[in-house]
Amino acid sequence: MDDQRIMQRTSHLHVNSADVVPEVINRVEGVEEQGHVTVKKMAVGEHILFLEVFRKKGLIDPVHKHMDHETVAYLISGKMRLVIGGEEFIATAGSSWVHPVGVEHYSEALEDCLQVEVKSPPRKTWE
Repeated sequence: MDDQRIMQRTSHLHVNSADVVPEVINRVEGVEEQGHVTVKKMAVGEHILFLEVFRKKGLIDPVHKHMDHETVAYLISGKMRLVIGGEEFIATAGSSWVHPVGVEHYSEALEDCLQVEVKSPPRKTWE
């Protein structure tokens, strides 16, 4: 595993989203994003990472997989088309899904989307 992917614990015990500067994502797992997506690193614990993700309508997150962590996501607002392990579905506000370790997945933002993601163990997959 690449040590640069390991994330250190955040020093804060509380943070408000409005106080976190978003990072623009250009690549995830080395695959170039097609559209606009930002991420806010809300909190990093010893075994877990909590992110707030904004996807602009039209964003395509190309097929990729994560070999060193799993992700659970929850869509707060918007609408997305997802394909995970060959299974396709439409996510709307209130939907949740899992990206298991080593399983290919793809998404397309059909509307502007706000979601949260939890990754375990905490890994930085974007640049």
